[in-house]
Amino acid sequence: MRTLYLVRHAKSSWNYPELSDIERPLNKRGKSDAPKMGRLLRKKDESPDLMVSSSAKRAFGTAKRIAKEIGYPVKKIVKDETLYMADTEEFFSVIKDTPDKASKLMLIAHNYGITYFANYISDSSIDNIPTCGIVRIDFKIDSWKDIEKNKGKMIYFEYPKKHKDSKKDPDGI
Repeated sequence: MRTLYLVRHAKSSWNYPELSDIERPLNKRGKSDAPKMGRLLRKKDESPDLMVSSSAKRAFGTAKRIAKEIGYPVKKIVKDETLYMADTEEFFSVIKDTPDKASKLMLIAHNYGITYFANYISDSSIDNIPTCGIVRIDFKIDSWKDIEKNKGKMIYFEYPKKHKDSKKDPDGI
């Protein structure tokens, strides 16, 4: 059994037009949403064995904030430039290169690729993974090398606005 968490980076800032796209940081909402989603994962008792993030500043910022909430060592987050604006083949490449000792893998990347990939490998049909959205997909496989199209089962799809009106705690999560 393998578990894949696909995370779209949190909301980014457009306030710095001089920055290249890859250097854009998180905005205020993004800095708030990422830890909230990390707390949601912690409440679900979810924790990946390996976190791999796009090398983009906004993606890595999201990964760091989620990692802190779930107790994953920030220094162990792997930055992979392949995930920056990845297409299906690039997602497959990163996943198939994952050591099998990591049965739970979290990828932090970008749209439109991440939404398309979630639909491509699972039984789901998601119109759009919003910023800081998380999709959990499980696979009945023994090795990441065996991952294939339409073989995953979507377990959940969470995103910040889904919990905005929740009264469960001050964060709405």
